[in-house]
Amino acid sequence: MVQEFGPGSDAPLLPAEAVAARGFSAARRKEFADVRRCARDALARLGVEPQPILLDSARAPRWPAGIVGSMTHCAGYRAAAVAWEWNTASLGIDAEPNALLPVDVVALVSSAVERRQLGQLAGAQPSICWDRMLFCAKEAVYKAWYPVQREWLEFSDVTIRFDPSRGSFDARLQSEHAARLRRKALVLTGRCVRERDFLMAAAVLTQQEQ
Repeated sequence: MVQEFGPGSDAPLLPAEAVAARGFSAARRKEFADVRRCARDALARLGVEPQPILLDSARAPRWPAGIVGSMTHCAGYRAAAVAWEWNTASLGIDAEPNALLPVDVVALVSSAVERRQLGQLAGAQPSICWDRMLFCAKEAVYKAWYPVQREWLEFSDVTIRFDPSRGSFDARLQSEHAARLRRKALVLTGRCVRERDFLMAAAVLTQQEQ
């Protein structure tokens, strides 16, 4: 994974990306360019030559053949993670500022069970905004799920349980979605961390060992 902190710079876009970014606001174009610089740096670590990273019809990144990956950005932070598809079926990353979610958003993204856990975690580790971490973890799961199933999940389709001692989380899918992963022998694992003033989560789908 390649990550950058701070305001970033005006990273150059490749010609095809510049065409795709026509009509973007200046701020959106900068985010689009900066996170692609991270992605190209991450790809270079795998020995992949620089190339455009465009969007598919669902606005998800189109990665080079044989590569899976994910990108994320928020104010002051951007990152990209990539892997060879022979050992990783899919991955998703997300980053959010370490700030409380609005109350109405918490109600939208969490279940009663998750909210009880959030209260316990906030008491044990108050320096982390666990409601925002929950949102971050679910976004990472959705990003990992979409390339495999080509459909988006609802917030209620995933239940997150954190293990702060290990910096990990368990993502339990609703039964019909979990069954799809079992049929493909895929295992979902999650990691989460706070770094500086940001919360990061990663979800990875790998082939189950026989």
